[in-house]
Amino acid sequence: MMEKSGKIYVAGHRGMVGSAIVRCLKKQGYDNLVLRTSKELDLRRQDQVEQFFAEEKPEYVFLAAAKVGGIIANSKHPADFMYENMILEMNVIHSAFVNQVKKLMFLGSSCIYPRLAPQPMPESCLLTSSLEQTNEAYALAKISGLKYCEYLNRQYGTDYISVMPTNLYGPNDNYHPEHSHVLPALIRRFHEAKEQKLPEVVIWGTGTPLREFLYVDDLADACVFLMNTYSGNETVNLGTGKELTIAELAELVKKAVGYEGRITFDTSRPDGTPRKLLNVDKLTSLGWTYKTELEDGIAMAYDDFLHSEVRAER
Repeated sequence: MMEKSGKIYVAGHRGMVGSAIVRCLKKQGYDNLVLRTSKELDLRRQDQVEQFFAEEKPEYVFLAAAKVGGIIANSKHPADFMYENMILEMNVIHSAFVNQVKKLMFLGSSCIYPRLAPQPMPESCLLTSSLEQTNEAYALAKISGLKYCEYLNRQYGTDYISVMPTNLYGPNDNYHPEHSHVLPALIRRFHEAKEQKLPEVVIWGTGTPLREFLYVDDLADACVFLMNTYSGNETVNLGTGKELTIAELAELVKKAVGYEGRITFDTSRPDGTPRKLLNVDKLTSLGWTYKTELEDGIAMAYDDFLHSEVRAER
């Protein structure tokens, strides 16, 4: 169990995942949090990270910082995604090791699993076949991070764990028209279509790929739960165990936004991975299950969008 008075560093606390972890920690009585913005601490700079850990000496670390984006961003900037994610995670994990952090959680992504992995995807299918090409660079960086944690555990007896969340959404999401993931992108697109009274919303691809979504506050609850209950080298999948097609997702977003036009699909655009459902048997066996149903979560996410400053970035 993490001590309530222990110093906890949440890397990436301004992002969707990091801010949710901070909310969850405060709600559960953890108030000795050390937080830094990217302007205050550039995690890509080894010297800055080393100085931060040497001065602050955090006892627990949640590594939620990452350069993230959707299919367009990953396809256009693979070198940036690989370099920035790999260097920041290596800097943080290594400095945590040097400064004897008691426990660290590394947050990855379900895109680390093979493109044609068995469905639902068990933790054991990692590195068994080829990755999805559209986000291979990001996936390789994340695999490197979780493997470094595993190797430190094996060689030095550290207690570093990794978790692999499914697609996330909720407060503080990125609604950028090109750099966001599918659900926030749909929220923005349907909202703008409603505002502009457009007759249709065009969705990339065929609408047939299957996706799983987890509300980010549920994710944060799972992360704190696992930091207090789990140790081991095998990663833990974090998801709901439920999936739906992109077409079905679009209908839910359309309903939440109140858009009355039609939905069409641009089949000349890529679909990405055909299916990406996580096997959450391990998480369930450890004693945790999700709480927020997708339709309710989308309504809360749309409310967040309506009050988000990101809407100004047009």
